[in-house]
Amino acid sequence: MKRKARVILLTGKGKGKTTAALGMALRASGHGMRTLIIQFVKNDTTIGELKVIRRLPGVEIKQVGLGFVPKRADPRFAAHREAAQKGLREAAEAIASSRYQLIVLDEVCVAVAHGLLDEQRVCEVMREASPDCCIVLTGRNATEGLIALADTVTEMRCVKHAFEQGRPAQEGVEF
Repeated sequence: MKRKARVILLTGKGKGKTTAALGMALRASGHGMRTLIIQFVKNDTTIGELKVIRRLPGVEIKQVGLGFVPKRADPRFAAHREAAQKGLREAAEAIASSRYQLIVLDEVCVAVAHGLLDEQRVCEVMREASPDCCIVLTGRNATEGLIALADTVTEMRCVKHAFEQGRPAQEGVEF
């Protein structure tokens, strides 16, 4: 059997997808592995993970998203789509370079589900990865094609959430 890159997909409506992926980046840094994190939807430079990740040895993070994705009919949708496609081109270049042992494509499942990225193109990019690379895909609403591509799929299921009880997002927990 031909060796291929490992693909891990973290999806579902529960909390913890990005958090789990960032934990993997922390672990990889501890082992001296080069890591790249590309955030496809997020565009907030004040989030806690940016502050610490930039200090982790061997870990790079890039936010290529424009924030919450508007509906397709919204005139702003085209800019979100272009930003996501630019991010996928950056991911493809990083994957082709074999420079990183871990690549996290945060919220890429959301980008595909919302039509910002083509599922088939994302799968093609994943298949180009070196066997020594691990790619982590995160986000709600993972498509069947991404699920089929992945070696490991974890679905985060929300049993109960503080938002439902009227509690606002908390610094250090949700952002």
